[in-house]
Amino acid sequence: MVSDVHGNARDLARAGDGADALICLGDLVLFLDYADHSRGIFPDLFGVENADRIVELRTARRFEEARELGARLWGGVGGDRAALIEQAVRKQYGEMFPAFPTPTYATYGNVDMPQLWPEFAGPGTTVLDGERVEIGGRVFGFVGGGLRTPMRTPYEISDEEYAAKVEALGEVDVLCTHIPPEVPELVYDTVARRFERGSRALLDAIRRTRPRYSLFGHVHQPLARRMRIGATECVNVGHFAGSGRPYALEW
Repeated sequence: MVSDVHGNARDLARAGDGADALICLGDLVLFLDYADHSRGIFPDLFGVENADRIVELRTARRFEEARELGARLWGGVGGDRAALIEQAVRKQYGEMFPAFPTPTYATYGNVDMPQLWPEFAGPGTTVLDGERVEIGGRVFGFVGGGLRTPMRTPYEISDEEYAAKVEALGEVDVLCTHIPPEVPELVYDTVARRFERGSRALLDAIRRTRPRYSLFGHVHQPLARRMRIGATECVNVGHFAGSGRPYALEW
């Protein structure tokens, strides 16, 4: 199982070795690598100096200034902004999706572009969002995307829409989401020094339906990588772009 792949196609190609299936919890796209500001769509378009500056502003939670800088930079680029981003994302998806083994079960992250996935997902990749599937005799439920934030990443939805997708799953053995339940220890990023958005609806569903596991990513350097909520083992499966190591779920 992997999450937050962010352009790491090399390690993704080996992530399913020895496993019955690979599960991907989203964020295939790399817009900007906070550890290496030379990598990603943003520095490719605007250079490393501007990437350094926007990371500095975002880390300081100066989101309005970051948006103003972004607007100035985009204003100086010829061509349609959406078209340029889509072109860059298509290039990354063209490297990511062929690396998925068969079978792969995947859902979207907050920086993904769901409308492009049908074009790139091969017959061995099953895409799920607000849906269930049986894997190895256990029922897995998938909810993709993130909640709305000042970062305005591509696949952010309202709390109500997210809650409806969680509710649609019903009772499952393994709850697979991109974002974590709203628990301070699980949503705080110790490097970015901020609380990411977790889902209250997800936390309520865990308490109500008591899945065996709740598995997620999104927070790259969490204060707590795992904890129990009642009968449920909650696990951040890791920042795959940084580690290159999948999380193994065995039963």
